Amino acid sequence: MRKVYAIGAIALMFAACRPSVSITTPPSPGPTLNFNNFLVVGDDYSGGFSDNSLTVRGQLNSYPQILFEQFSKIPDPRGAKGPFIMPWLESDNGYPGPKKVLGYWVNSCDHTDSMLAPIDYPNFLMHANDDLPYLSGVNNNQVNNISVMGIRMADYPVANYANLVEASYGLPYARRFYFDLAATPHAELKHRVDVLFPTVFTMWLGINDVLGYALYGGQGDGTGNALEQSGKFFNPRDITRIGAFDSAYRAALNEVSRTGANGALINVPDITLLPFFNVIKSNGLIVPTHTLADSLRIYWGGFGITAEFDTGIANQFMIRDHNGHVRQSVPGELILMTCPLDSIKCAGWGTTFPIPDTFVLTTDEIQFIRTATDRYNYTIRQEALLHHLAYVDMNAYFKTLPAGSPFNGISYSNEFIYGGFFSLDGLRPTQRGNALIANEIIKAMNHFYGSTVNTVDANKYRGVDFP
Repeated sequence: MRKVYAIGAIALMFAACRPSVSITTPPSPGPTLNFNNFLVVGDDYSGGFSDNSLTVRGQLNSYPQILFEQFSKIPDPRGAKGPFIMPWLESDNGYPGPKKVLGYWVNSCDHTDSMLAPIDYPNFLMHANDDLPYLSGVNNNQVNNISVMGIRMADYPVANYANLVEASYGLPYARRFYFDLAATPHAELKHRVDVLFPTVFTMWLGINDVLGYALYGGQGDGTGNALEQSGKFFNPRDITRIGAFDSAYRAALNEVSRTGANGALINVPDITLLPFFNVIKSNGLIVPTHTLADSLRIYWGGFGITAEFDTGIANQFMIRDHNGHVRQSVPGELILMTCPLDSIKCAGWGTTFPIPDTFVLTTDEIQFIRTATDRYNYTIRQEALLHHLAYVDMNAYFKTLPAGSPFNGISYSNEFIYGGFFSLDGLRPTQRGNALIANEIIKAMNHFYGSTVNTVDANKYRGVDFP
């Protein structure tokens, strides 16, 4: 029997009607915006990273590219002027590893059991030119989008960042285009500001300052008080210390705005809402018989552990928490998408063997993430007010996705595979998700600056590609 990985999916959103969008307001920059030189400072979400890899198609349909295309429709003399340069790739194979595509996952202990799920792009071969240093050849090798996959706000003061083995989650992206591999990301930002002299910018940083902690099941301190390891470098599996985030954010913002540029600051979404943390439900254990339910209660009781199981309901999985305690999970706790399904189906993970803590976010770990996110967002909001910049509340927008966020006849959600917004890595957006993000930024900037930049029809972009 074939099943769909996204449990509970009921319909293909791609079959919905797609009425056309009618735009009547002519684009204008408003009284203060000048879109001539557009600079983007960001991380995974800003660089075109999707389906667990970087592709040229992802870059060409990233929200910064969409923004540039809309900004360039502003009439002279204040419209965006090209070229808008990213560290371009040459292929869609994936960089530095294979992108995810939809295929069939087969249960190793029951080959008749398969389901539609993300798999690595078959016969992956990286394009040889994609791993070479990138030089634009324009205006002292200008780059308009200096986003680096995996980079944290905490990394901005770190010297030799592009060469750090410990920062491998952010490599080799930085090494492709950083002007000085021994410099700090902040120095890279300063160099790009000097070369481009931006008149408008967007800055979206902070997601990875909590995401690293979450992706490893909350293995770090988590309290927002982590200490530096060496050379101002923080453990990438921990939550960035609040003070370190604040100081690095303010320094970067002062740098990018020193030319007098206006722009938008984008806050940090609640990452616990991402599909990566919601595909495998903590109450995903189905016990088929009363006899088995009784046996499980007796089995765990033999270890002095009280656990309740019953038939006809969704039971909570057995887990090991970060304190080393084996217990039954509680509603609201999260199982990571990286938890191997073979182990759940074949090796008794969650039933007779606890799911390891590296694949679990417990209630206190979730609260650590949300507390740090709120604290980062407080700083971002205050800096927007201080610098008189547009503030894009992407956190609030992401919170509309679980219930479905409608756009032009289609409801986008955080449902894995079928929600339309998130790609096959369960973390970053599809092309359609990027278009919706671009629209939120445009709306915030229009509201704040009095501009009339047109939004885009997100339904015209690609979502998840089905085989």
